Amino acid sequence: MGSGNLLQVVASNFDVLALPLVTLVFPLYASIKAIETRSRTDDQQWLTYWVLYSLITLFELTFAKLLEWFPIWPYAKLIFACWLVLPHFNGAAHVYRHFIRPFYMNPHSTTMWYVPRKGLFHKRDDVLTAAEKYMEEHGTEAFERLISKADREARARRKTNYVIFDDDYRY
Repeated sequence: MGSGNLLQVVASNFDVLALPLVTLVFPLYASIKAIETRSRTDDQQWLTYWVLYSLITLFELTFAKLLEWFPIWPYAKLIFACWLVLPHFNGAAHVYRHFIRPFYMNPHSTTMWYVPRKGLFHKRDDVLTAAEKYMEEHGTEAFERLISKADREARARRKTNYVIFDDDYRY
């Protein structure tokens, strides 16, 4: 009868017991193991994981009060963490390659913050209209500086042979 109660307690608190093992203990062990090898593959996997783990933690800290309303959150986090950690899925590499890296490699510092107008009383705006409005607000010199800055950055990216994360690289 005592072992039945223990199993019941373990089953009802599975997320509390498994989450630290999946998100901290196993990645910590794998990271130490990766440091001791010469392979770059495992280093990238676990550095990527720790970046994503930090983002998840920041998300949880920011939206803690909102997440309390979702009792499924700990289980969803556990499933997502398993997807990130387990080598079979390579979830950390997928998220980094498709979401974080494109944002990091192409910062939108030269974009014009422009929302096209749509509606009954306005005709649809296009790129030329947006450029004309930008020049009206900031002048033609500012527009030329913006274009030349974007052109310089694009040429610099093409000339650079240094790659932070190789697109063809697979875990």
